[in-house]
Amino acid sequence: MNPLKALGLVALLFAIGSIAGCFSSNPDDIRAFVKPYEVDVTAENYVFEPPDEVEIHCPDIPPIDMQRQRIRPDGKISFKELGEIEVAGKTPKEVSALIEGMVTELYALPGDNRIDVRVAAFTSKVYYVVGQVMRPGPRNYTGRDNLVTALADAQPNSMAWEKRIQVIRPSATEAERPMIFEIDYIRVIKEGDTTNNVLLEEGDIVYVPPTILASFGLLLEEFISPIARAFYGAYLIQNPPSGGGEYSPYGGSRY
Repeated sequence: MNPLKALGLVALLFAIGSIAGCFSSNPDDIRAFVKPYEVDVTAENYVFEPPDEVEIHCPDIPPIDMQRQRIRPDGKISFKELGEIEVAGKTPKEVSALIEGMVTELYALPGDNRIDVRVAAFTSKVYYVVGQVMRPGPRNYTGRDNLVTALADAQPNSMAWEKRIQVIRPSATEAERPMIFEIDYIRVIKEGDTTNNVLLEEGDIVYVPPTILASFGLLLEEFISPIARAFYGAYLIQNPPSGGGEYSPYGGSRY
């Protein structure tokens, strides 16, 4: 057999084996997720964490009323009148009670619920869409994010294996295993089958894998690119470019 053909066959088999090994999903794991029609939201209480932004409403105390602050990396916010306040790990209601306790030592406040603490920017809770998509990366978690909207926003690219998209809920401890199931996105968009359209939670991962052919191409590129760069470097040493401009490894002057 031609050595190049043999190498290509080995690479293809390796790519197929790698892809097959990546799919360790379990259809029953979908039970760990909830469907949009089952609940209104996927979080019971919102807990502040950096870098959320906190907004204080207290008309009776102008120095802190409508003050908006981003939670620092150490989990605190600070006011000139009250000093530093630990808010990370607390709900808005708990922070309201904490600030009210500090304020009543300095001011006389009428009525109940005199301090209202609100989340001004939800930035600490995210889920992730990664793999073969046009817009990979974290997405802000709102409590009502579902799989279809996440994929529609991320936009699977031409190399995406849309029939085998994985939804992963990472395990909190080593003793637990992550929950993983697959969804056929083609059936969703062409047939309207939303059976496996679930609500995502903070920390969930949506992985869009490459097709077998795309995996082979990516593997081949990873193998060939360093060799091509090495040969190109040797070529430039033997044939230095004329004209003075710095040359790109892809050919042509940069200037």
